[in-house]
Amino acid sequence: MKSIYLVAGARPNFMKIAPIVRALKAHGSLAFKIIHTGQHYDRDMNDVFFEELGIPQPDVFMAAGGGSHAQQTGKIMVAFEELCQAERPDAVLVVGDVNSTLACSIVAKKLNIPVAHVEAGLRSGDMSMPEEINRLVTDSISDWFFVTEPSGVAHLRREGKPDSAIHYVGHVMVDNVLYQAEKLLRTDTSGFETSRFKDAHTGNGKRYGVITLHRPSNVDDAAMMARIASALTEIAAELPLIFPVHPRTRANLAKFGIDLGPNITLVGPQAYMAFLNLWKDAAVVLTDSGGMQEETTAVGVPCITIRENTERPVTVEEGSNVLAGTDPSVIVAQARKVLLGGGKQGRRPHLWDGNAAVRIVDILSTYLPSR
Repeated sequence: MKSIYLVAGARPNFMKIAPIVRALKAHGSLAFKIIHTGQHYDRDMNDVFFEELGIPQPDVFMAAGGGSHAQQTGKIMVAFEELCQAERPDAVLVVGDVNSTLACSIVAKKLNIPVAHVEAGLRSGDMSMPEEINRLVTDSISDWFFVTEPSGVAHLRREGKPDSAIHYVGHVMVDNVLYQAEKLLRTDTSGFETSRFKDAHTGNGKRYGVITLHRPSNVDDAAMMARIASALTEIAAELPLIFPVHPRTRANLAKFGIDLGPNITLVGPQAYMAFLNLWKDAAVVLTDSGGMQEETTAVGVPCITIRENTERPVTVEEGSNVLAGTDPSVIVAQARKVLLGGGKQGRRPHLWDGNAAVRIVDILSTYLPSR
């Protein structure tokens, strides 16, 4: 049986490979191993986390994270090369745009191991984003491109990739959020940290919003962080907001002396199911996350993206996402439009139906037939 390495380096990567693992198990034609590069080590990524996702613990944990972008990428490459040489897979599958995606695709290609890139073809056009560089380099050497939206197909064709290698399959992140949302219906949510907040702000016409901010361009610059904070506090005067704060963002709020006021509840990072339970019923999500743009579109929650560009334009063209930029007046105006009922409604894009992983595995099984 042919074997494939599924590479993940950060917590969101596991949410993307989880549906692929489930599809591989159901198909039964390919052996696989889950490789955790250790790019981000999360103490909370324990047995319960993988049980939530319906996947086994990683087969290999390389502990290669930490350091600068170059140091991290280099350590992952060295560790992954040793792994591939010791037990050569027939293919390597990488997801998204993190440093692990870049590092492992380069190693595999130099060892003449075919590379499959899931979430291929996304482009923001912003070369100041490390993720954009990772996307471009990974796609320049990948063999199979699994694409989430029409813009990805267009970018790859423009970059000279053959149509035979480009597969518009839908989105595994959407597979996962639909799977977890259905699972949530059978889950006791009373023990979640944010349940008290949610219960206090729903029913009888009450509602709330959710914030996520982590991009360096937004949270590492004092002036920019202050501008965004002013918009959030103005919105919070009309709508209670809850903010699961990324550690770097929390440190910068303290460093810059920014007080978000009493109407924004700060909590720590949330487990997947707890966070889904929170945002799926929000009146609006304010974010700079690429994944949140897609997940909110999948579930139909209004999303205001606090960025000047997006590599996921389908969420704006068809979904519930509005690209507001970082001008406080625009952010506030878009939030008010949503709250007055005049904001984006949107729809779920074509093939965002929960079956992307099944399509990926079906295609891989034709490229990698059983011995």
